[in-house]
Amino acid sequence: MIREWGVPLYDDRSLFERLLLEGAQAGLSWATILKKRENYRRAFDAFDPARIACYDDEKVAALLTDPGIVRNRAKVAAAINNAKAYLALTAGGQSFSDFLWHFVDDLPTQNQWTASL
Repeated sequence: MIREWGVPLYDDRSLFERLLLEGAQAGLSWATILKKRENYRRAFDAFDPARIACYDDEKVAALLTDPGIVRNRAKVAAAINNAKAYLALTAGGQSFSDFLWHFVDDLPTQNQWTASL
């Protein structure tokens, strides 16, 4: 069993993958997206930001006909825009991981529940 949820993640590409999956998940259940995860890897070139940033109208049209992913034009456009933003950030010398982790002072949040709901 792979333990990836609730475990701090620092790898730029893995974090970029999670960003794209999060965008696809908006308004849907995580179970839906996780069942389609391998389809997303295939459709979005293994979450390669350099390739995704170059997607043209033809590639977008192909994605919108792919039954293995959520076929939503706005979500596909968001993935492309996020790839461009990722590349701009990393071209400036900052890692995506450092950018994200600075919002929580580089420390994972550990909740200390005193009672169960």
